[in-house]
Amino acid sequence: MADRSDMEINDFDALRENSKEWAASFTVDGVQYAASVFWESLQNVDAPFLDAKEAAENVLVGADLFCVKHGKSPQLGLAVSTQGFKKGMNVAAVTAATAMSDSPSLLAVFKVDAGYWYLCIRNDVILSDGDVLFVKEEDAKEQFMSMLSVPDWSKKIAPAEWGIDETEQKDIAEIFAAGLDTKLEKINALRGAELAIVVILSVAVGAWLVMYLSQAFFTAPTQQNKVITRRAQKKVVKEVVKVVPAPWESMVDPVWMVDTCREKALALIDIATPGWINMGITCTPSEAITSWRREFGRLSWLEMSLSHSGLTFANKTVDQRANIVTVSLPFSQAKKVNSVPKKTANETRNLINDLFQSLNLQVGLTDGNVRAGDKTYSYINFKITSKYDPNVWKDVLTKFSGLKVNTILYNRGTWNYEGTIYVQ
Repeated sequence: MADRSDMEINDFDALRENSKEWAASFTVDGVQYAASVFWESLQNVDAPFLDAKEAAENVLVGADLFCVKHGKSPQLGLAVSTQGFKKGMNVAAVTAATAMSDSPSLLAVFKVDAGYWYLCIRNDVILSDGDVLFVKEEDAKEQFMSMLSVPDWSKKIAPAEWGIDETEQKDIAEIFAAGLDTKLEKINALRGAELAIVVILSVAVGAWLVMYLSQAFFTAPTQQNKVITRRAQKKVVKEVVKVVPAPWESMVDPVWMVDTCREKALALIDIATPGWINMGITCTPSEAITSWRREFGRLSWLEMSLSHSGLTFANKTVDQRANIVTVSLPFSQAKKVNSVPKKTANETRNLINDLFQSLNLQVGLTDGNVRAGDKTYSYINFKITSKYDPNVWKDVLTKFSGLKVNTILYNRGTWNYEGTIYVQ
């Protein structure tokens, strides 16, 4: 069991708070699987280790292991070996996602040997709080029930003893047997040209050593002249202390995030096709992802609507029976801001609660800590669900310094906002 307060976790949600115990791995049929992996979108699909190195320096400081979830929405998984993760571990979330790829929106809890593994995938994206191995059953059930209110899940899986309607219990061993295995790799392992250079140098050194030993043992000894050498002066290398920036020094501008998501979401909502129902839209700082489900009609009708929408999609996938179509709409380069926190945790919490009491709305708040270099920073995670347009929330969110919007979900008139507010 580990403590997430030692990690740089800009996008962690309520379930990563210190009061909820989690574990790093569980075992199925003698195979160890890594869980509680930190997930974020992958930009450089051709060279993911470059993104992993950057994320280990700026997002999850201390991360030394990574993996990749391929597909229409590529993601990068990060882990820290000192917290129980090991190189070569199979990654549970990728195995399950590939085994149940016909369910783009999946909400599940599996009872395993180390506790209760919670998995949440929305529109083929593993959510920021969507891969956690809870030690306590009540923590897993609480997280499951909080997401159950979100509509249009393709599949809902829970232990039978919970007695939750419209859920099914699945054997995790059978699911994993049908999935693809992806293993944790070292972030700083030598790759490509670097590895080739090391191999060439090793061969050259080896050849020189063989030649030197052959001359030493098999040639006649000759008179040796005494050589006096001057001792080289020892160089004093001054250690360079790397300065790790504070999390808020380069965050996605919340105004840009809200405006961009609203623009793309409305454009996707306007794609109306007879017989096809939109299953919801998920916005991250890099893209908007959505799916349509067929109730009647033909696939060609929706494809015609997409081609005449005027939008440029990065990915489009169709399930085997052509009943669900999923697309991703990429965003332009995110605008970054430096937003220094100006209030303490208590001041921020009281201000938010008072604001939402005046609006007669509920807000979910949880505290957490972030480790960046040798410093620890405090933050408050928030979750908001409302019918209000993002333009309304934009004015509210900009009242808080140190704020970052992580995800925005839209489904049939309801908007869900999740984010982080750093505090003094």
